[in-house]
Amino acid sequence: MIIAIVGFIFACIPGALIVGWLLLPIAFILGIVAVFLKGTKWQAITAIVVSVVGTIVGAIVFFAVVASSFNNAFSSGDTTVKDSSVSDEQATDEATSSEESATVGTRDNPAPIGTEIANDEWKVTINSVTTGAAAADAISANQFNEPADAGSEYIIVNYTVTYIGDDADGQIPAMVGVDYVTGGGATVGLGSKVVVAPESIDVLSTLYNGGTTTGNTAMQVPSPVDGVIVVRPGMVAGKVFVAVQ
Repeated sequence: MIIAIVGFIFACIPGALIVGWLLLPIAFILGIVAVFLKGTKWQAITAIVVSVVGTIVGAIVFFAVVASSFNNAFSSGDTTVKDSSVSDEQATDEATSSEESATVGTRDNPAPIGTEIANDEWKVTINSVTTGAAAADAISANQFNEPADAGSEYIIVNYTVTYIGDDADGQIPAMVGVDYVTGGGATVGLGSKVVVAPESIDVLSTLYNGGTTTGNTAMQVPSPVDGVIVVRPGMVAGKVFVAVQ
């Protein structure tokens, strides 16, 4: 019974869970043995009950610790949307009256090109989206690029990524996602067709706090271009939709 109580206490302490997990099974086994001994019934039953309850509590504490650790490791904070042409005071006024207008950054109400999309680690801005003949000409300038498939065309997205996190080892811009969503709701990523964009953005070189990189990415999308760009400033960050024009 004493072992069960001590194990229960340790099972409730995140940093000492392992001790509780070692003691509780021992208490459970000893409790079962004690049930068959004379004069130890209530202690034996108490030991069994406490060990079972302690195991359940320990499991809850364990999963809570894991969930918290996962959240701290991968969460990048809330994603914010800020039009670069709007002052902080105007942005505050707009936020105050947000209930009267649609949320900016959704598929139905995409943010305009030039909008700053940020969280605790990354700041992303879509600078321009080139479509039509201009995009086709830029892509064809590279002799290794193939023409777009029938019923499709290329678009070129120019964007800037800035690392604003505090990781001393830095992060690579590949953590940021930039895709295209058609008018019908299908996501088109870089894997739709391998193509090299002119002045491609470097997403593999590590950026440290304040570091920034700008460049292009190209993708093949269905014609006509009636969709939006979707930006994800981090692996598990919220998505923000940006207008193509």
